[in-house]
Amino acid sequence: MTRIIITDLTRFGNRDILCTAGIDTDTGRCIRPMPYLRSDRCKELNMLPGAILSGEFSDPAAVDAPHIEDMNYQNLTFDGHCSSEEFQHVLSSSADRSIEEGFGVQLEERQKHIPPELSPERSLITIKVEPRGVRIVQDQYNPAKVKAHIRDATGREYSFLSITDLGLHSYAENHFREAGDYLDVNSLIRSQDEVYVRIGLSRFHKAPNGRAGFWIQVNGIYSFPNYFETARRYE
Repeated sequence: MTRIIITDLTRFGNRDILCTAGIDTDTGRCIRPMPYLRSDRCKELNMLPGAILSGEFSDPAAVDAPHIEDMNYQNLTFDGHCSSEEFQHVLSSSADRSIEEGFGVQLEERQKHIPPELSPERSLITIKVEPRGVRIVQDQYNPAKVKAHIRDATGREYSFLSITDLGLHSYAENHFREAGDYLDVNSLIRSQDEVYVRIGLSRFHKAPNGRAGFWIQVNGIYSFPNYFETARRYE
């Protein structure tokens, strides 16, 4: 049996399913259980980042690169939640210095998508950033939508990235409706000692303007020693 700690719990337009991914605690390999888990089952189990899943994982017959993390599963069981220390260790041990380093590509300034010909090495990475290197912001076209600005350790900035982190996205949207801004959210991030960001790539997509490829998105923002407690529970 393989034991993974969930590092990504992300939302879809289809709210009946959630995408989960985690780190194999023995090998450090990132695994995305496929098919996707049902939302009602995740809620029933209180499946949150830091949850422990055990199961028999196997490579699929074909992999849709760069999503090499996709793996079939059998006999999947929920084994509770890891400690904050273990979760921090999993993130730290998997962290790359930059988005370019993690995906193994070179990007133009402010580039937010990777064309298929660049062939990223994988679709999920962790980066460690300075607490001031993360900022939750309004969408530039729709103020009601929440986005993220990220500055990695090389100083490269990525603006208005989509947030697919299920809990954080809901928390930030609810906070904005109540307060009209993200000041408290950003203040909490800036006050922390360490911040890790899970960065993912979308499935292949062709935008209306003709650009095609894989879009960079924020799958999770995790801070230590404190975290968004309200964002890490099911309402």
